[in-house]
Amino acid sequence: MKVVVLSDTHGNAEIIEQVYEQEQGANAFFHCGDSELSYDDSRFHEMYRVKGNCDFDSDYVDEFVVPIGERRIFMTHGHLYNIKMTLTPLDYKAQEVEADIVLFGHSHVLGAQQVGRTLFLNPGSLLLPRGGNPKSYATIEWEEEQDELTVTFKTPDQQIISQHYFSIPKK
Repeated sequence: MKVVVLSDTHGNAEIIEQVYEQEQGANAFFHCGDSELSYDDSRFHEMYRVKGNCDFDSDYVDEFVVPIGERRIFMTHGHLYNIKMTLTPLDYKAQEVEADIVLFGHSHVLGAQQVGRTLFLNPGSLLLPRGGNPKSYATIEWEEEQDELTVTFKTPDQQIISQHYFSIPKK
């Protein structure tokens, strides 16, 4: 399985389209909010998407859980969970919804970390990265029936920034 994760594109619909075209063949696409586009924008294709603090279309939801293969993915923008200070409230929510993977944005800082049996991933920003990072998005890949997940952070032109490996048992 392969999922592609974007966030914080702040009105740049072309970059969403570019990543979508480059990553054809992925099983799912996620946008973690602050697209600043209408919920029905055609460049989302069939992308899962949530409301960020800069999204005002009332069709967006704040969060949701979706199964992809044998994994449960929880996605939110992060501003409602104070992610710039701590992952603790988001971790509590992940436990509550039994998520294997948590996707969020908001801080514009890329990162992936394992907390207990859950992978937390922020793809960074494709428009306004912070923390000295380049513009970025992420992919997560895994084989069904295995616990190993590979997270790859990439630039918009698909240059690999970094790659990380996690062992996340299915819940």
